[in-house]
Order: sequence, then C-alpha cells, then structure tokens
Amino acid sequence: MAPKVILLTGDGGETLEVFYPYQRLLEAGYEVDIAAPTKRKLQFVVHDFVDGFDTYTEKLGHTWEADIAFADVDPADYVALVVPGGRAPEYIRNNPDAQRIVRHFFAEGAPVAAICHGPMLLAASGVLEGRTSAAYPELALDVEAGGGTFEDGAGVVDGNLVSGRAWPDHPTWMREFMQLLEKAAPVN
Repeated sequence: MAPKVILLTGDGGETLEVFYPYQRLLEAGYEVDIAAPTKRKLQFVVHDFVDGFDTYTEKLGHTWEADIAFADVDPADYVALVVPGGRAPEYIRNNPDAQRIVRHFFAEGAPVAAICHGPMLLAASGVLEGRTSAAYPELALDVEAGGGTFEDGAGVVDGNLVSGRAWPDHPTWMREFMQLLEKAAPVN
C-alpha cells in the first residue's frame, strides 16, 4: 500500500494550488485524500494577476469531490500534509478538526507543505511560533501574528515545513517538499 498524504481545502481553494500538488503526489506513487469541512463536491477558484490591479482577481475554477470530512480524518493514517491557498484557508482555519490535523503533523515532525493563504491555517493552529514561512506576501502580518517569521521566497524550508508564496512558485515549492517527503516516507 502506498503512503498516504492528506490535503486540506474547501470551497474557494485555488484550483492550481490544489491540483498541482495532488497530481504531482499521485505521479510519484503516493495516495492523496482531499479533506474538507464536509465530504461533498467543492467549488475551487482561479486567482490571476491582472495589470493595473493592486491585488489578484478571482474567477470560478474546477469542481472536485472531497474524499473525507475533517472530522473523520485520523491524521496518523497519513505521512504528510498539504495546505493549498485560495480563500479556503480563511474559513477552514476556524475549524477545530482542521487545526487538530495540522497540530498532529507538526507534533510528529512529519512533512508539511503550505502555499499562498495556506499559512493562515498554520497560524490559527498555533504551529508557526519560532518558524519561518513564506505566504502570499500580503499575509506577512498573518505569519508574524502567528509567531512566525515571514520570508518572501519560493520554496522556504524550515524543518518539516516547506512553504511558498503562490502558484508561480510551484516548481520550487514542490521540488523542496518532494525531497523532504521522499526521505521521510519513500514509496516502495
């Protein structure tokens, strides 16, 4: 049986930030479960950068079925955690089961990948104290309010945590995460 990775998201998750790690992990031979507040079809979004805008724009993206509800996740069944960005982290960070799952991976020192708005969930879970994390640059204050140090980088590694700013960082972010994951839980 292949090692399993859990991905935490919900409605408003950034399409590219969900599907890129999901498919990359499947390609490498890992099983991946997408967890959300409830087990149902999720609506993802597409964030893009438009000349003349001070921030990103948002459009509807793909839909996808969640495999499992946060409340039903036993994090001990998984070897790693991925937290994509988009708007989903803004509300799942308030979910006690999402926080429980995040805390497990940090307590175990298991590999964690977070990108864009994903570190908002990490901050709400109380795991950024003394850690360095990238995030969407406008979330530097959120990382710092969570006790972390913000680093404006594409594949920031701090122990078991690999973080990035947004989907343009995917190659560096996932390369660093896959190296960490393959050492911690290689596929047989």
